[in-house]
Amino acid sequence: MKDYKYTINGNIYKVTIGDIEENVAHVEVNGTPYLVEMEKVVKTVAKPVVKARPTTPAAPTTQLNRPSAAAGAGAGTIKSPLPGVILNVKVNVGDAVKKGDTIIILEAMKMENAIKADRDGKIAAINVKQGESVLEGAALVTIE
Repeated sequence: MKDYKYTINGNIYKVTIGDIEENVAHVEVNGTPYLVEMEKVVKTVAKPVVKARPTTPAAPTTQLNRPSAAAGAGAGTIKSPLPGVILNVKVNVGDAVKKGDTIIILEAMKMENAIKADRDGKIAAINVKQGESVLEGAALVTIE
């Protein structure tokens, strides 16, 4: 459970966020319980290791090493390792990609992050577009 205190238009609200089951959060505002349905299913994601990659000072970029799924395990979804804004989608549906190919550039914390394919395969779906804000764990691309 997480407790928060918000002041909105001079009114103080005590908000407690309880369990989140699939896309429904148990929220209590000033003692009144609510079930809040969220737009997408929330999934817990292991945070990837971020390693700096040398670039020009004007455009710092980091390479995100993601835990890879077992090779040949069918379709896999590449998820956003942190919240940010999609700067560039470098692939199209149907494109063949190899493990390590850059598929998306994500701006997070004023840094450009290269999101790379974690397997060889074909792009089955692109779930984001340039300029879109994404949260940590958001599905970006599906690779078959």
